[in-house]
Amino acid sequence: PHMRHAKSLLASLCVLLMLGPPAGFAADQTGTPPPAGNPPQGSAARPSFFGRIASPYTAQIPPMPGMANSARLDSLLRAGNLYLSLADTIALALENNLDLELQRYGPQIADTNLLRAQAGGFASPASTSVFAGPSSVTGVGPSSGLQSFLIAGSTQIGFAPPSFDPTLTGSAGLAHLTTPQSSSFTTGTNSLIQRQTTSAVAVQQNFETGTLVSLGLTNSNSDTNSNRAQFNPSTNSSLALNVTQHLLQGFGPALNSRQIRIAKNNREVSDLTFKAQVITTVSAITDLYWDLLSYSENVRVQRDALAASERLLNDDQRQVDVGTLAPIEVTRAQAEIAAGQQALTVAQTQLFQQETILKNALSKTGVLSPGVAAAHVILTDRIHVPDIDPLTPIQDLSSTAIASRPELVQFRILIENQNIAIKGTRSELLPTLDLVGQLSNAGLAGQANPLVAGTPTAFFVGGYGTVLSQIFARNFPTYSVGFNLNIPIHNRAAQADLINGELALRQQQVGIQRLENQVRVEVQNALIGVQQARAQYQSAVKQRILQEQTVDAERKKLLAGVSTSYNVILTERDLVTAESNELAAETTYAKAKVELERATGQTIDSNGISLDEAFKGKVSRPAGPIPDQVPGKRP
Repeated sequence: PHMRHAKSLLASLCVLLMLGPPAGFAADQTGTPPPAGNPPQGSAARPSFFGRIASPYTAQIPPMPGMANSARLDSLLRAGNLYLSLADTIALALENNLDLELQRYGPQIADTNLLRAQAGGFASPASTSVFAGPSSVTGVGPSSGLQSFLIAGSTQIGFAPPSFDPTLTGSAGLAHLTTPQSSSFTTGTNSLIQRQTTSAVAVQQNFETGTLVSLGLTNSNSDTNSNRAQFNPSTNSSLALNVTQHLLQGFGPALNSRQIRIAKNNREVSDLTFKAQVITTVSAITDLYWDLLSYSENVRVQRDALAASERLLNDDQRQVDVGTLAPIEVTRAQAEIAAGQQALTVAQTQLFQQETILKNALSKTGVLSPGVAAAHVILTDRIHVPDIDPLTPIQDLSSTAIASRPELVQFRILIENQNIAIKGTRSELLPTLDLVGQLSNAGLAGQANPLVAGTPTAFFVGGYGTVLSQIFARNFPTYSVGFNLNIPIHNRAAQADLINGELALRQQQVGIQRLENQVRVEVQNALIGVQQARAQYQSAVKQRILQEQTVDAERKKLLAGVSTSYNVILTERDLVTAESNELAAETTYAKAKVELERATGQTIDSNGISLDEAFKGKVSRPAGPIPDQVPGKRP
């Protein structure tokens, strides 16, 4: 008997496994391909039969993050120097910068949230936070955008989405019952002994239309000492199909798949967050590059000024020795040298600090590597200020920014998400009206009890195969259909949810207008910044030329005896100041162009960046050649 009961349980389980949906059915029923943007995966071998069965109960754990720098960094190191062009600097940032490495997990997290939503859960909100880029030794870093103004809204509201993962349930039980009987007429014995084995297997699946379908097979095997049972042992089985269709609350694909669509939108929001991080990081790295160039040129200026002061000291000393100049002039020249040495030391330390900041931003391990830490950075690009800037109307620049800025695209998607989510709260306001139907088929079979007089119907004599044949032949069908109605009296919770959802939408509608206004202001300020920087640079160039001519004239006067060393020192100080102002103005212009590109959302296009390469952390373009001689600022 136990073997027969086990066979019936195993047979029922096999039947329902054949009837149940295949693995991955719920995730694929939307008919959409997985989101793009992730690195392409290699073709995996087809899993085994047992692997396919076990796959829903395992997870692919992501690998540990790689903390090794790209080979590009080593290729640019030579003889203790790190040679960097602007293009190589940006490429190193895309490959090694840890801000970007952190943001690469955002789209992957959004993928897992989409997987959860496809199973029937609420979609988790996507992060729109962007890390501010590194800043220079002096001054502040570039703006990281307007992510702080984004209003995510509330999308986990309203009618809870159904679970789209099919559920397989099973139960089995064994019972031994001994019941005293007050009369043996019914059972033929005063001590009724029954041995029952029960089993049940069912599969359940929700669909986006608001339909719940369940299919269940139940079995009951009974063996008794009753002399009145016509079949002993016997098997009773039933295969039941139950269908519930929501007609009001919970009806329709637009409602039940809303969290899946929100999760797909959040996946796009994550891609845009990564794009915003690329823009922020590249803008910051470019500013670091030009600031480092400015500090390097400032060291050269201070060194030239110190050399000029030392030459002046030597000239004054010779004149003092021959008695044509007062000794106080030598003291004055020595004081000027001391001040020049201090200015040179400050310039050199600023340069060293700026190099450290830049190297830390271009390396995953920072300055942990001795070779990187000790390397002196040599920049191979120079700032070029064109004679004329291209004239683009402010209206066109603003339109480009409105269409290109990732923050605005994110905000539009968040507003779309809020509209999708509100459908759930509207459905929550409706009464619950369900159409319920059931179709079941029963079967009975057993062995004839020899203690019972008469010949039983041969139709019922047999084993579990006879039971299954009766079920699938629908010899004993049962049908039922009906409606279930549930009407809330006050419905205040649903009203509150809908009002809150609409209020969040109103906030977003105001917020995006505020954001667009702010973007237009940023574009206008960036354009003004470029114009001011150009004017400042042109003025600084003229001031530097004037001071060079002034110093030359004052030195000639000194040689002619109509001027003093003090006057020469003053003019040389003015020349150092003019050269420093020119460097600062040149750098300000370059950084103003960087800010204009960021404000208009053109940083990626202007620098020829591929977002796919940025996401993979591998730039296909090879490192630039190391020049034999780095070009100077001016001939």
